[in-house]
Parts: sequence; structure tokens; C-alpha cells
Amino acid sequence: MKNTVRPDLQRYVEHEIIPRYDHFDQAHRRDHVRMVIQQSLELAEHLDVDADMVYAIAAFHDTGLCEGREHHHEASARIIRGEAQLRQWFTEEQIAVMADAAEDHRASASHAPRSIYGRIVAEADRFIDPETIVRRTVQFGIDHYPELSPEEHYRRMVNHLHEKYGRGGYLQLWFADSPNAVRLECLRRMMDDEEQLHTLFDTFFHA
Repeated sequence: MKNTVRPDLQRYVEHEIIPRYDHFDQAHRRDHVRMVIQQSLELAEHLDVDADMVYAIAAFHDTGLCEGREHHHEASARIIRGEAQLRQWFTEEQIAVMADAAEDHRASASHAPRSIYGRIVAEADRFIDPETIVRRTVQFGIDHYPELSPEEHYRRMVNHLHEKYGRGGYLQLWFADSPNAVRLECLRRMMDDEEQLHTLFDTFFHA
């Protein structure tokens, strides 16, 4: 990997892109995009990829949430293609690859990412820390389903966790040596312990 990200690209992202995340739900704020950027760059360290592209893809990957969650990955791809500033640093071919990577990052996508860049951001977006995942799931429910009772929020959280992260869930990991594999097993053990899971839910729901 080209080891360092251009300082002028970093300044642009810090001033123009990351602030967009302030307007999204609690699970997709600045802490989330910064985590995905960091994870992406760490995954890319030993790969033959361009650090600027990896960085920019991670920064833009959820910007499409401004158009709603259901098709946000497609909207993120459109935003990348339409962001004139990116042409200071990238060719049209690179921008096309970056847009495809953002479109392919969604965990429920029906196809594998089309490039190594898509696999990097998809894996980075799946940073699996059990407590963080439970917290973000609870926060998402509070933001989007305020009418639910606490017990209904809990059942929604449990159903989501099993649908996405359970054995047979739709989440896929793209790097066999990723730390996510170990973390995913830890999360699954937590999901099997209903008492522990409910205690953690209560902590975040009443925070």
C-alpha cells in the first residue's frame, strides 16, 4: 500500500465529509466513520492498494444516509461519482472503483464486493465489538422506532442480531485472518446468554 494519505485529501474529508455524519442516526455518527477509516487503513497495510482510495471510500461509505437507510449504499456511490472535489486526487477510473466499493459495502448485499477496495470497506464496516454492536442496535431502534415499548425494543434487537450475526446470518467476513472472526464468535456467545444480553440492553437503553 502507498503508506500515507495525502494531507490535502485529509483536510478536505475532515472539513467537508465527516461533518455530514452529524446529521445521521446515533449509530452512524462521527465515531462510526472514524472507526471505518481506521479499520480500512489497518486492513490495507499489507495489501497492494492505494491509501488515498481506501481512505476516501471509508469516509464516503455512509454519506448516502442523507437519502434514507434502505438504499444508502447506492446513494453513497452516486455521491462519490458526483463529488467534483475528488477529481483533484483521483482519475475517473479510480472514482468508478470507489463508487462501486461504497455500493458494495452493505452487509445485506446480494453479491460479493467487486474489488479489493469493496472488500476492505465492507470488512471495516463490520468491526465486530460485541458491546458496540449491541449499543448501536439499541440506539438505532430508539431513533427509528420510538413508539416501541422497552420489551419490544429488546425483541427487535435480538431478532436483528440473530438475522445478521447469528450462525447462518447474512453477515459475511471477507478476510480469513481478520480479527473480526474471533470477535464474531464472542458476540455469538453473548447472544446465547440471554441474561447477559438483557443486562447489556438495559444499560444502553436507559443510558
